Amino acid sequence: MPLAVGTDAPNFTVKDTNGNTVSLSDFAGKTVVMYFYPKDDTPGCTKQACSFRDNYTAYQGKNIAVLGVSIDDETSHQQFTEKYSLPFPLLADTDKAITTAYDVDGGGYAKRVTYVIDGSGKIIHVDAAVNTANHAQDILAVLGA
Repeated sequence: MPLAVGTDAPNFTVKDTNGNTVSLSDFAGKTVVMYFYPKDDTPGCTKQACSFRDNYTAYQGKNIAVLGVSIDDETSHQQFTEKYSLPFPLLADTDKAITTAYDVDGGGYAKRVTYVIDGSGKIIHVDAAVNTANHAQDILAVLGA
């Protein structure tokens, strides 16, 4: 069961696509869309990532950060990012710490769940019924963007 709206989003520190250390606290004051997905370069996950890629300028225009999270490692994330020209960071949750903290551990993969976190670190929206092809547009609509 994903975390509930109104819950404080668990902080984390992990490596991203490029080996940079990223923490949720780095985004204080900014809305964050953090989407969990099962595996790099699989059909549904690719549709979902490309949905965010194709709508990324709308997110930037609203000062909204997009973070993709799976248990794949940095090398896998780099290959996925390069293959599909993804403009946002993917977080390498290889020890499943974030996946566990956000209660989306599917046992060997992250469940497909998206959290929207406000600038104060509160979860303001949870989507556990993701339409991979239109997901970025669906989240923009929820945010009124």
